[in-house]
Amino acid sequence: MGSSCDHDHAPGGLSAVEVGRALDLAESRCVAGGERMTAPRRRVLELLLDAGEPVKAYDLIARFGTDGTAAKPPTVYRALEFLEKQGMAHRIASISAYVACSVGDRAHAAAFLICDCCGATEEVTPPEGEALQQAATASGYLLERTTIEGHGRCPACRVAA
Repeated sequence: MGSSCDHDHAPGGLSAVEVGRALDLAESRCVAGGERMTAPRRRVLELLLDAGEPVKAYDLIARFGTDGTAAKPPTVYRALEFLEKQGMAHRIASISAYVACSVGDRAHAAAFLICDCCGATEEVTPPEGEALQQAATASGYLLERTTIEGHGRCPACRVAA
């Protein structure tokens, strides 16, 4: 997403070792769930983990090929759909971007704090996630995913302002 403000921010993304561990965990989750972590799914998840910030689908398409070639859009969108369904990635609707799940070990309700100045995004546990699931169940609904978004300013942007 990039920074639109003029003060310093901590770099995002995971180290190569951390990305490797996260990809191995994702692979294990797929196997345990009877799913396959195909090469395109793995590559899209790797790009999200490397970024450490929300990434728009067209940026994933452009960065997909390790040799600099773009992917075909359906390849990336299918991978994103799979990763979202498995709880390995989340779509942040208000900024039309995707982010790797920071929990990584299970599907869950997610909440995001989004800085309107620099675009920093932090995944947090929604305070009422379980209550929403219980209300849905009581009403006969089966929730597949829940995402809550809160916009404001991150600590670095608040201090700089």
